Amino acid sequence: MTRYLGIDPGTVRCGVAITDSAASMAFPRPALARDERLVVALRSLVDEESVGALVIGRPLALSGKVTASTTSADELFATLRESFDDLLVVQWDERLTTIEASRSLSGAGLRARDQRSHLDSAAAVIMLQNYLDGLHAV
Repeated sequence: MTRYLGIDPGTVRCGVAITDSAASMAFPRPALARDERLVVALRSLVDEESVGALVIGRPLALSGKVTASTTSADELFATLRESFDDLLVVQWDERLTTIEASRSLSGAGLRARDQRSHLDSAAAVIMLQNYLDGLHAV
């Protein structure tokens, strides 16, 4: 079974999530800095965890329109498609995942100021789980 790596692209860091070996559940991993070392860090994670596919979040406005964040995510997607030409690399709509992740972390008792280090990867979990649920619904 293919393991999936979900990436929630931000301007400073990228949230990261990975599936279990059955590719049925997504789990958070520490966020990675979005800098010149990102591709190397992702390659290391892909190799260590035997990942077969990358799912990159694509943040659209609620209206479905492209924003500056969408353009930035599209650029990262293009870079990762080129860098990981041996893997399936897809984009997935991630609208509202950060809001949902924040609510979930608040519900777990984490104060807003303490959420920062967890929020990006929590959003990546939600986005990746939505992708998986979409695969299993077909």
